[in-house]
Amino acid sequence: MRRELGLEIEWVYFPLHPETPEEGRSLESLFAGRGYDLKVMHERMAALMAEEGLPYGRRTHTYNSRLAQELAAWADGQPGGEALHGELYRAYFVDGRNLVDIDVLVSLAEAAGLAGNEARQVIEGRTMRELVDEHWSASTRAGITGVPTFEAGGYRAVGAQPEEVIRRLVSADPLPKPPVAE
Repeated sequence: MRRELGLEIEWVYFPLHPETPEEGRSLESLFAGRGYDLKVMHERMAALMAEEGLPYGRRTHTYNSRLAQELAAWADGQPGGEALHGELYRAYFVDGRNLVDIDVLVSLAEAAGLAGNEARQVIEGRTMRELVDEHWSASTRAGITGVPTFEAGGYRAVGAQPEEVIRRLVSADPLPKPPVAE
């Protein structure tokens, strides 16, 4: 769809749960007392992903994605770096891996065809920290509250969306524009 529609994608990094500790947090504790049925939530997401031909595993934990975001910000500027986004998706949403683990992140960078030693330097040196901080601030100012958030021409779609929603978003027939908080 990207090539077909001539889309240019700009990744912007957003902290969904920046308070998540390094060891992660169980989904049960994350959603405790909020009235969510984790089994139903998983089944809904698995069905949405299956409709789009995407793999989806049964995660039990959420992990802090800060270092993964810093690594991805670096990869965005590397030839072939786009492949890292797919590796990060699979590691987190299919395999349930902890994206705080530097060795995990380096192995994902290598699987995406990036230099592992450079990836390790980026993570350990926190060379993309300021850029990701800027993204987090801009996301907050823009009123972003969920991931993923797709934006085109001043319109937004939040959360996992079917291809048709994204097509409408980037076409001349967008979805109704949500009210903007002032």
